[in-house]
Amino acid sequence: MGILEQFLPAFLEDVVSDRFGRYSKYIIQDRAIPDVRDGLKPVQRRILYSMYESGNTPDKTYRKSAKTVGDVMGNYHPHGDSSIYDGMVRMAQPWKMGHVLVDGHGNWGSMDDDPAAAMRYTEARLSPIAMELLRDLDKRTVEFKDNFDNTAKEPVVFPSRYPNLLVNGVSGISAGFATEIPPHNLMEIIDGCIRLMDQPDLPYEELMKIIIGPDFPTGGIIMGGQGIQEASRTGRGRIYLKSRTAIEDMKGGRQQIVITEIPYQVVKSRLVTAMENIRLEKKVEGIAEVRDESGRNGLRIVIELKKEADAQGILAYLLKKTDLQVAY
Repeated sequence: MGILEQFLPAFLEDVVSDRFGRYSKYIIQDRAIPDVRDGLKPVQRRILYSMYESGNTPDKTYRKSAKTVGDVMGNYHPHGDSSIYDGMVRMAQPWKMGHVLVDGHGNWGSMDDDPAAAMRYTEARLSPIAMELLRDLDKRTVEFKDNFDNTAKEPVVFPSRYPNLLVNGVSGISAGFATEIPPHNLMEIIDGCIRLMDQPDLPYEELMKIIIGPDFPTGGIIMGGQGIQEASRTGRGRIYLKSRTAIEDMKGGRQQIVITEIPYQVVKSRLVTAMENIRLEKKVEGIAEVRDESGRNGLRIVIELKKEADAQGILAYLLKKTDLQVAY
């Protein structure tokens, strides 16, 4: 005898509205948007907590990333291993996160957008500043909840001795929601917090004298202060970020443009390729060669100019036509 099935008539728009609403709530709270209290997305929090629980701390030796990913997936985050490792990689890249939360050992990618080595090759442990997010966790300072299969407990949020959301910044896109917070200087943020604790009614203008503006891990020059003030006051604003450049004299009366800092989230290799294409296609006259001389001593891109070339004019053209200058 077959199982009796019952069908209830329903409007498609009501079904979609209900189920998409529940799905949206899930990805907003549990996937894409960070918690304002510790500045972490759930996968990041679970990676750090799993490393903390297993004793993978700064005073211990590095541990294979594959083991950490397996522990996170098996105990706290029942999703694909690639998404867990991607979250781990980002927290170990100093050009994306000014104060890395994962201390990585091995090939963790580069500013040229080279991928990190597979998780079976890289090793990692918690960074010292990550411990300041986790400190006093064992003293039941925060609420804990059951994991996905009710076999373990995990913290809802970290105690966080500093506002990581502002220090490292965050980017996230979800259903109907998006966030884009730039990183800031750690000392300025701490000084601002202390001042607010001492003077809760501190005027906004006074706070802005302490926290001057964003502080990007790749450097660069922020153009103008109006965008910073608007973004800080309203949560919406546009910041123009320019590369740090210098025009140097060479032998034979020639000059070269040297770039030592580029805007945040700009891929260096693509920037060099874009400038080289401008040279090859002769969109601007006077560029003899474009070289990437970056190495252990830091970023250095050299644009060698022809004799009697207009260095200032070429630089202005490149700022306009490439990612030497961007709007954040």
